[in-house]
Amino acid sequence: MKKISLLILKLLGWTLDNQCPKLDRYVLIGYPHTSNWDFMFGMLAKWAMQMPLNWVGKHSMFFWPLKSMLIAMGGIPLNRERSTGFIQKNIDLFNEREHFILGLMPEGTRSKTDHWKTGFYHIAHGANVPITLAYMDYKNKIIGIGKTIETSGDLHADFEVIKDFYKDKIGYNPECQSDMVIFSKTENNKD
Repeated sequence: MKKISLLILKLLGWTLDNQCPKLDRYVLIGYPHTSNWDFMFGMLAKWAMQMPLNWVGKHSMFFWPLKSMLIAMGGIPLNRERSTGFIQKNIDLFNEREHFILGLMPEGTRSKTDHWKTGFYHIAHGANVPITLAYMDYKNKIIGIGKTIETSGDLHADFEVIKDFYKDKIGYNPECQSDMVIFSKTENNKD
């Protein structure tokens, strides 16, 4: 899959920025997420980098006959319509596994929102694993992994580093890019 994925990306004019960390456990976040194309390019990058990534998607995309295939590709369904203890479940998975890479889109949707969901941060900090920043820059046709950061426990300070990294990344539908703003749990209980 590596060679095929690299070839497809190259034929489509994409450059792969493979700064994949040599770590067994981390939370990988992707921004911007503005199109269904993000999934296809994300999977090609995953295979090209040979990354054993588990990724979270809305439960409605895990329907028969695709469900088994998506789960085999590392998919984890999430029902966003009800509280499921998602953060703690993923902290527990990190604590149980020696090798676990969890991919999340902090916007939580392809539509424009006024803030990012902060679950990715709480999972990483709670499991004591770093956050790796992945991106798709459609303007420059570069996809890949950027930097990796350790959480300090200061959500707002750490988010400034994340925001600075993503400030020049352009999605497929730039008008749908969510504002790079966060609220703490006490400010907004929906995250």
